[in-house]
Amino acid sequence: MALDGIFMSLVKEELEVLQNGRVDKIYQPSREELVIGLRTREGSYRLLINSAAGTARVHLTAQSIENPKTPPMFCMLMRKRLGSGRLIGIRQEGFERILCFDFDTVNELGDHETLTLAAEIMGRRSNLILIGGDGKIIDSIKRVTPDMSAVRPVLPGIAYTTPPRSPKLSLTALDGEQFEKALGVFSAKRVSNALVQVLEGISPVFADEAVSVCVGNDKAVSELSHGELVRLTEWLQGQGSRLSDGRTDFTILSTPEGMLKDFCFTRIEHFGSLMKLSHAESACELLDVFYSEKSRSERIRQKAQDLFRLLGSLSERVARRTANQRQELAECADRDKLKNMGDLIMTNLYAISKGQTSVTCADYYSENGGEITIPLDPRLTPSQNAQRYYKEYRKADTAEKKLKELIQKGEEELRYIESVADSLERCESDSDIDQLREELIEQGYLRRRGGRAKADRPLPPMKYLSDDGFTILVGRHNRQNDKLTLKDSQKHDIWLHTHDITGSHTVIVTGGVTPPDSTILQAARIAAYCSNARQSSQVPVDYTLIRHVKKPNGAKPGMVIFTDQRTVYVKPDAAEAERIRVK
Repeated sequence: MALDGIFMSLVKEELEVLQNGRVDKIYQPSREELVIGLRTREGSYRLLINSAAGTARVHLTAQSIENPKTPPMFCMLMRKRLGSGRLIGIRQEGFERILCFDFDTVNELGDHETLTLAAEIMGRRSNLILIGGDGKIIDSIKRVTPDMSAVRPVLPGIAYTTPPRSPKLSLTALDGEQFEKALGVFSAKRVSNALVQVLEGISPVFADEAVSVCVGNDKAVSELSHGELVRLTEWLQGQGSRLSDGRTDFTILSTPEGMLKDFCFTRIEHFGSLMKLSHAESACELLDVFYSEKSRSERIRQKAQDLFRLLGSLSERVARRTANQRQELAECADRDKLKNMGDLIMTNLYAISKGQTSVTCADYYSENGGEITIPLDPRLTPSQNAQRYYKEYRKADTAEKKLKELIQKGEEELRYIESVADSLERCESDSDIDQLREELIEQGYLRRRGGRAKADRPLPPMKYLSDDGFTILVGRHNRQNDKLTLKDSQKHDIWLHTHDITGSHTVIVTGGVTPPDSTILQAARIAAYCSNARQSSQVPVDYTLIRHVKKPNGAKPGMVIFTDQRTVYVKPDAAEAERIRVK
């Protein structure tokens, strides 16, 4: 999965709408990501540039990305140098994965100067570099010292040079003879690998599709027949013609469970039933949809690393403690035997003398009869030995009751920790993380550092609109789950939750009208999607009226009991959840 050079060229074409746009806003949501807002005569746009190794890309975005309260140093530099600047050009050399944005700006002396922002989208070497009119680097989002790269350091004051470019053939101007000759250089390689080496700007998934359509099974280049080579050349030339004519089919590949895996500028069918195909209207839309979920997850995980570590440690500790308590409980299972031995000693007092180490007597409690040997403490009288066994019995009996209570509390605590971890995985903003952090402080799992900071206003519950027109609300975290279920909802609304699986409270706002089964099933799929089972294919979801949902006294946030429920089995659908969500 990588943003190839051909796809970059298609993005560049769509970015032409930004020409002559004025920089309106610049912010840096994460360490390796920058958002530039531009105003044009046609409207306002947000240009997102990401230089992280696994999510590097450039595109227009419609996502709401939070602007941090404190801007990083690179962001402040960008605001100083590009603020109110005008975009006058976007450049790409061939199908190289570098886009250069030229801005007309005004310096501190009031003179006009042209600054260039180079977005290098090259996997782990991706970078975002601001270059002055003299061709020297002003700064970069990631500095590369000589120790890191002796070939191409990236530091302020150094002249900017593009990465070395290897000679490759262009898909849009592919000559058959040249292609056959270039392919022959890699005769020992697999055809798919050789295509990536020969053609500029193609991704492995495109190369695999070419092999599947024209050759069948991947093989060494030297094993290609003349007919296969001709078919391969003609197919690639046809793809090049489609590109030149502007005919594209932006395809997203995902698993049957909805996990996004790859994308391409043309239709990809060689995976068959192993992958689901969906399509986007434009290159920017595809990248926006594809990376938004992954980028959000990585950004949230970066900002909540301490909470993830804490919850993992808590879960492990509680699970280990509960396991030890279960073992102790198992040891208490023989407590009745202690009472029986005390009774047998009392029955045989006449036959026991102080100083004996054991006594053998008839076992009246055994189903098969027989005798039993009971150990004795020679320092105690027979009656005292009996009382010792009664005391151990009472101790084991009390321990069993207490252990059952402790185990139940441990299981509830483990479910609570899992619910917080699940909510943290699905956080969409800094505000969501702050709410979870505050919840853990209230529950005593975290200490407050310094005074109580002024928290951002919490985001409202996630809102969906069913195809039948009913509003579906989903809590973002446990405290909001409580408020949504116990305070904000009406008694005739319908409450849903995954059965014995951590997840969010989901409520269908009925307004006193009984919703159709289709809405209940749709809400159940939303509840399953907003749970720890979002990747499963069959998820049980309970639903009942709000009036049947109660919160036990002393229960942790988000923990409720309910009755009169029914259960449906559904398959979470990420595409449906995105389609009916109200933003």
